[in-house]
Amino acid sequence: MEQTDPNADAALIARATWHPTEAHRREANWTRFLAFAGLGDYPALEARAAADPDWFWRRLIDFLDVRFETPFSTVRDLSAGIAHARWCVGGRMNMTVTLLDRHLAAGRGAHPALVFEAEDGAVRTLTYAGLARQVDTLAAGLVREGVRPGDVVGLFLPMIPEAVVAFLAVARVGGVVLPLFSGFGAAALATRLADVGAVAVITAEGTRRRGRASPLKATLDAALAQAPAVRRVVVVPTGRNAPMQAGRDLWWDEAATGDGPFAPVIVDADHPVMVIHTSGTSGKPKGTVHTHCGFTVKTGEDYLLAFDLKPSDRWMWMSDMGWLIGPIQIAATLLAGATLLLAEGGPDYPQAGRLWRMVEDHRLTMLGLSPTIARLMKAHGAAEAEKYDLSTLRAVASTGEPWDLASWAWIMDHVLKGRGPLMNNAGGTEVGGIIATNVLYPIKPTSFHGPIPGTGADIAAEDGSRAGVGQVGELVMREACIGTTRGLWQDEARYMESYWSRFPGTWAHGDWVVRDADGAWFVQGRADDTIKLAGKRTGPAEIEALLLATGKVKDAAAVAVPDPVKGSAVVCAVIPAAEVPADAALAELLARAVTRGLGAPFRPQRVLFVSDLPRTRNLKVMRRVIRAVLAGTSPGDLAALVNPQTVEELRRLCAG
Repeated sequence: MEQTDPNADAALIARATWHPTEAHRREANWTRFLAFAGLGDYPALEARAAADPDWFWRRLIDFLDVRFETPFSTVRDLSAGIAHARWCVGGRMNMTVTLLDRHLAAGRGAHPALVFEAEDGAVRTLTYAGLARQVDTLAAGLVREGVRPGDVVGLFLPMIPEAVVAFLAVARVGGVVLPLFSGFGAAALATRLADVGAVAVITAEGTRRRGRASPLKATLDAALAQAPAVRRVVVVPTGRNAPMQAGRDLWWDEAATGDGPFAPVIVDADHPVMVIHTSGTSGKPKGTVHTHCGFTVKTGEDYLLAFDLKPSDRWMWMSDMGWLIGPIQIAATLLAGATLLLAEGGPDYPQAGRLWRMVEDHRLTMLGLSPTIARLMKAHGAAEAEKYDLSTLRAVASTGEPWDLASWAWIMDHVLKGRGPLMNNAGGTEVGGIIATNVLYPIKPTSFHGPIPGTGADIAAEDGSRAGVGQVGELVMREACIGTTRGLWQDEARYMESYWSRFPGTWAHGDWVVRDADGAWFVQGRADDTIKLAGKRTGPAEIEALLLATGKVKDAAAVAVPDPVKGSAVVCAVIPAAEVPADAALAELLARAVTRGLGAPFRPQRVLFVSDLPRTRNLKVMRRVIRAVLAGTSPGDLAALVNPQTVEELRRLCAG
């Protein structure tokens, strides 16, 4: 989906532009940080951070009060090159000390850390002290069950309190968290568990989505036949009806049996705390690696500074553990000392305005909101939003997808109503958060101000130089950033090829971006064929592998096309195998295969039967051509095609 033209509909843009008040500037965490750093204004911070990144990261670590058992001697070591920066060298720590112990020591144990609302409306609350007790109890149980520092533990959980407890408990014992999307099918689970050699998985019997039970344990059982390294499964009960394998499976209360405080396992500051997968356009999912110091500090910059999260905030971002926002919102909330609302199910069930009702009931002050959810809620109408008291809401945060102007303006008009900003950001899983953001300046609709300090973010032209005003270029980072993945899990060659080969010495992120005459940045879309639906991302290869595994097709290509509600939808072009009828039954069989493997959000909107796929002379499938034909736009230069007749075939199918 392309971003709205900055020059379109000037009146709507003017109305939806946010102008910070003096009170907003005065009370912003950016302003507090400027004072802490001894700087007079934000441009001074940008200049100092660019000239002396080590100074910036040290001051930020001190400002965030990140705790180290052994202080680091060097904040940033580039001796192995920018692609292999080492951070907080010599320091030893455990992230959970900063997120939990620090607040207990400050006497804030009674402050609510988590509020959970089930789809049926039931509510649970955990204070900081209660959360710490549960984390210690599970941590002790994990150690007893053989989890050691460096061991990978999968979390196949919906956004329930146990997901937060499990995330922190694995980190506390020095383990490595593997977050998994709760809607994955068995094939996607098995691929990720096997890729990292996970030794344990924490899951739930099931969850509920739109009134229907969604089994998790049964899906995991099917996946574990292909992930032999997993030796222990811990199950959060919902009815205690799931089959349990003797010697492998334990109920949560059987595993979480520690007695008293559990001393955190102290590890090197750059020790991995999480590996989370992101998919490109080909090959297996890429396991990005995040560390105790890197994940903590970068999350602090992004959420406490860029999103202005404060201890008094109560907020929610409807997400999933398998998307980076899931783990990040846990760390951000606890770093800030705020309160996080977790919600089972979707934003518009059982009430069309459930999202707005939760803002009212739980007195939320901030809301994370993807453009996809904004379009969904907009479809229910302004009257639905205006049934509820949203006056506590002071800001909306967004990242992960391009916005359209109409949806942005709708949120400003009917949700925020002038009380605060919609804060847009660009970044990703590989960088641990944000590359470009909004700060203390007016915010044009769908835009962001520009680089977040410490990244050296820029818009690169084809030759790697800085792109000019109005020139579409690629989002890059010219400086090492503390949140960036420390590589790809056991895949150094792919790490270098994916991110550092396009512009040597510069991180190429894969987003097209343009800067307008006022300096505002606008995302234009992905530079590759990655498919992103409802904030969750996969590569065509994963979908295509599921189609081919049916044995019913010879070849396949999956692309994303614009959708008025979801933002994007999957369309698959397939070549049926010999003697296989190209009919509705086959289309349904293929759609079910994708749904079983990757979950319902990835169910194809349409399956097209073709005689061949557009290919280059080395037989590479040109997905951009398929996508353009389906979207009714120009497919561009077709000179490289060995079989241009396939384009006309696709056009006939679209017209038919």
